[in-house]
Amino acid sequence: MNTYFSLNMPAWQFARNTLVVSCAGLFPPLLLYIALTPGFGALLLSSGPAFSRFLRQVVTNGLPVVFAVNYVSFFLFAVSTDKQRERAAPARILLIDLPARVVIFVLPHGVIYFVSADWFGSFGGDHWQALQVVGPTLVRSAFFENISGVYLYATLVSALPLYATVIDSRIVSRELV
Repeated sequence: MNTYFSLNMPAWQFARNTLVVSCAGLFPPLLLYIALTPGFGALLLSSGPAFSRFLRQVVTNGLPVVFAVNYVSFFLFAVSTDKQRERAAPARILLIDLPARVVIFVLPHGVIYFVSADWFGSFGGDHWQALQVVGPTLVRSAFFENISGVYLYATLVSALPLYATVIDSRIVSRELV
């Protein structure tokens, strides 16, 4: 992980690596969602408009949200493993990560829903209706009841290295004492 997410690499490379992991992280829960939703796979295969709208939703909503959450989490991972920041308290990094994940997951959804009302005529073109459905939609995503659940669980991929690093550093610091 240190090879792919380091504070010493160019920003474009860090972003590219985050994009690759975001796409790879989206794929399994997306397939699972399609498989678990009765008739959805058949609809996507039989209808060009349904597939294109679904793909547009994943590319314009899911990928930006997953990328943003992953980018921040991988940045925190890089900070936590940086040799120059050995004194940084791992618990502090976790205290930053969890609220950041929530905010970065919720805010882009609101912005994207709001903009989608104009660009794609989603929500009947009504901006306020778009904003009103963000909360209930995201609550249901925790139960994997909608496509936002795919995005939520895809962001867990980026949490693993960060949390493993913090746990490992806590174990090592206890062994040294």
